[in-house]
Amino acid sequence: MARFPLAILAILVSPLLFSALALSKTLKRDVKALNEIKASLGWRVVYSWVGDDPCGDGDLPPWSGVTCSSQGDYRVVTELEVYAVSIVGPFPTAVTNLLDLTRLDLHNNKLTGPIPPQIGRLKRLKTLYLSFNSFKGEIPAELANLPELRYLYLQENRLTGRIPPGLCILPNLRHLDIGNNHLVGTLRELTRNEGCFPALRNFYLNNNYFTGGIPAQLANVTNLEILYLSYNKMSGIIPAEIARIPKLTFLYLDHNQFSGRIPDAFYKHPFLKEMYIEGNSFRPGVKPIGVHRVLELSDSEFLF
Repeated sequence: MARFPLAILAILVSPLLFSALALSKTLKRDVKALNEIKASLGWRVVYSWVGDDPCGDGDLPPWSGVTCSSQGDYRVVTELEVYAVSIVGPFPTAVTNLLDLTRLDLHNNKLTGPIPPQIGRLKRLKTLYLSFNSFKGEIPAELANLPELRYLYLQENRLTGRIPPGLCILPNLRHLDIGNNHLVGTLRELTRNEGCFPALRNFYLNNNYFTGGIPAQLANVTNLEILYLSYNKMSGIIPAEIARIPKLTFLYLDHNQFSGRIPDAFYKHPFLKEMYIEGNSFRPGVKPIGVHRVLELSDSEFLF
């Protein structure tokens, strides 16, 4: 029996392998989930989502805002970005069936109702943008089940209740923005556990109803660079221990009920550029440091 040389055999087989990869199918679970989402989002999104396969099928490209990756013989959806298209209605729960998502961006829409607890199923999620909507209810405790989560954006909603203490133990969380909501509680509740927020750099709590003081234990959040506490109902003195946070760069204390004086250690901090203290009850003669103007920078300038 004649035998093909290996080189010729490789030439014959390679196109077949390429064709198999090119024709790899999208996981049925993800196709079903995206088509359910398509049916619930309305015409503003549907018009650009053509075909049955969100990852593209034949001559059709992937759906706008959908990013897919290959896993073995299948394609899976890894990113979903549907923002600023005036989506109205509740959170599309079919999203929580996209178990390979690493990025979910639904910001700047008109979504209402609660954030469903099923969000905790997305174990590979690294970035979650739900900001600038009208979500109500509490922040789901199930967010603490997302070990890969790095960036959490919940600002500009109507969320109520307390911050789930489980967020404190997320090992990779770098940016937490829950500003401009209706949240209550204290910082002490969040920082009482040792090893809390091990990777956190940017912490936005502004424009809520937080009370109590700044606990000295917050100094254990050693990676903190931005602490934004403006426009709450916090009180008490500013502990000198906070000045030991090595890379603290921006400290917003304004429009609370803080009192006493600013410890001298803040004036010697090597990285602290801005400290806003107006709208409090500090002792007369206390002055902030740095160039004192209201920063008008987008959050994105602080993210990465």
